[in-house]
Amino acid sequence: MHRSETAHEMVLRQAAVIQGLMSDLERTVQILNVDICTEEERVGVFDRSLPTYSIGARILTARRNNLNVTIAFLAQRLRAITVAPPISVAETA
Repeated sequence: MHRSETAHEMVLRQAAVIQGLMSDLERTVQILNVDICTEEERVGVFDRSLPTYSIGARILTARRNNLNVTIAFLAQRLRAITVAPPISVAETA
């Protein structure tokens, strides 16, 4: 933390970074959704329980699901830092 930066400013900066990451990841999830649909249409199999379901679509789905878990974690972190009172510099020393 810069000496001139207050705890509140640090929280605002962290929140902005997290929101930016979440936005980027959400866009990536949207792209993966399109890619999954495209792969399903290409193969002609839409039921994930079938053995003929596309391996590529399975991989993309796993990636999308992992990104959704990351987004949920970032949202939880964002709530935690914006709800919790900021720690003063004196408390950290």
